[in-house]
Formats: sequence, structure tokens, C-alpha cells
Amino acid sequence: MIPLPAQLTILFFAGAISGFINILAGGGSLLTLPVLIFLGLPAATANGTNRISILIQSLAGVAGFHQLNVFPWRAGLLAAIPALTGAIIGANLAIDISDTLFKQILAGLMIGMLILIFIDPGRRIRESRKPMTPWRRVFFAIGFFGVGLFGGFIQAGVGFLIISLMLLAGFDLVATNAVKVLVTVIFTIAALAVFILHGEMNYLLGVSLGAGSAVGGWLATRFAVRKGHAWIRAFVIIMVVIFAAKLLVDSLFSK
Repeated sequence: MIPLPAQLTILFFAGAISGFINILAGGGSLLTLPVLIFLGLPAATANGTNRISILIQSLAGVAGFHQLNVFPWRAGLLAAIPALTGAIIGANLAIDISDTLFKQILAGLMIGMLILIFIDPGRRIRESRKPMTPWRRVFFAIGFFGVGLFGGFIQAGVGFLIISLMLLAGFDLVATNAVKVLVTVIFTIAALAVFILHGEMNYLLGVSLGAGSAVGGWLATRFAVRKGHAWIRAFVIIMVVIFAAKLLVDSLFSK
């Protein structure tokens, strides 16, 4: 049994790494969830406890982007409202999906996002700076309803879906990451409430993990603004390749 002070230290550093990864790309929960389970938490409690970290790091990210005056609030609110609706539905769905199938689906989505990043279909939209037409707003809202549905139910990997949607809508990766953290705050609050109501929470471990993730998230906002779209693009590609490969290997060897 690992002593509690050691557990809290491990979680702080794991949180810092995952917070940095989550703000710039996504998939940090694929690191923190196994750590929580390794420390002895049941899977459901680990999933609930991990949401504390996600909420804290996302709040730190929102504050960081806002402080640097790069937050696209209009796009963020347009995304947040349908995402909240989807998250409430997703968090209450009782769908029985195997871990193996989930990992395969998520890996496929991440590979699809990798293709989108290479093709960068929103580049022409960004360069021409076209306004959000009514049809683009409808696409945007429906897409983020789906993001909320997925995030409320599963969470892990939802950042990659948000990045894909934002790229298709024509945003660069700095604005994308700013909107991503705001939307994550919204649907994480809804999902967290469900886990709290069911008693699937370890607050002490969650706060330690969250403290580390806040530090990582705050640092990530500085990197995002300083380095810009091209640097974040390279970072996201690396993270997608690593996590997609891990998910595929895990799903193949878990049979």
C-alpha cells in the first residue's frame, strides 16, 4: 500500500503532465485514469475523481486564455450551450459498451482527427476570414451537441473531437484550445454532478490531481499563445499518434 503523502505527490505530477496535454491537445485522462486505478480506486470512482482534475485544469485554462486577451467568447458561448445540453443527456445514458470497443472507436476517431490536421480543411476559411453564416452556426451547434453527449458519457478523448470540429469550422488552434477549455468546463460540471450524486468520488485524491493539472493547464495556455498554430499542430499530431497507438495496442491485447 502506497502511503497517502506519496499518492498525493504522484497525482500532483501526473496532473501537471495531463493538464498540459489536455489544454493543448487532449487525451490526458488516458494517463490519469490508469494512475488512479493503480492507486486502488475502483474504475467508476476513478472516472468520477478524474473529473475534478479536468474541471480545475479547464478553469485554469479559461482564466489563462482570457488573461492573454485571446478568448473568442462569442464562439465559446455558441459552442457551450448545445454542449451542455448534450452533456446532461450523455451523463445519464445507461449504455453498456465494452472497454475494448470503446478503445477501438476512440482510436479510430483520433486517427480521423490526425488526417484532418494534416489536410487542414479549415485553412481556406481562416485565410479568407469568412463570417459565421447561419448554416455554419447550425453545423457548429449540432457538432457541439454531439461533443457534449460524448464528453458527458465518456470524457476521455473528447478534446480531440473538439479540435476536429473547430478545425472544420475554420478556427486556428489557438482559438480552438480556448473554446475547448470553456466547453470542457461546461460539460464537466454536468457530468461531475452525476458522479457526486452516485457517491463515486474521492475528493482528497481529486484535489491533489487537480492542483497539478491547474499548474500544467496554466503553463499550456502560455505555450499556446506564444508558439501559435503551427507549434500546437505539431504537438497535437504527436499526442494523437501516441494515444491512438496505445489504445489500439490495449484493445488488441485485452482480447
